[in-house]
Amino acid sequence: MPNTPAGWPAVTPRIVARGAAGLVEFLVHVFGARAEGGEGRPFVVWVGDAPVMVSEAGARPAMTAFLYVYVDDTDLTHRRAIEAGARAIEAPLDTPYGDRRGMFEDAWGNTWQVATCTPRSG
Repeated sequence: MPNTPAGWPAVTPRIVARGAAGLVEFLVHVFGARAEGGEGRPFVVWVGDAPVMVSEAGARPAMTAFLYVYVDDTDLTHRRAIEAGARAIEAPLDTPYGDRRGMFEDAWGNTWQVATCTPRSG
């Protein structure tokens, strides 16, 4: 097992963005995330139990992400994102594998698929 900080997974997504602080504000608003750091080091944004590192572009070029995020309410999260300036890619829909899923692109070019696992009837 890799030697990771307590509570961290072995793989942690990292997004490098121009205007990283604005992206962090977007994530806090849309996902109810909590953010730490900044000020010369990467932000760590906790979306549920998952950390996402967000850094300001400069030493590294801007790099976008495509992330699948489980949320409590797909429709509400999707709506908050659109109201905060994201572009809808896929309206919330029920999938054959049991997730209610929607997709949007934020103003920094990241794609977010948000989903809520729904019980499937047998």
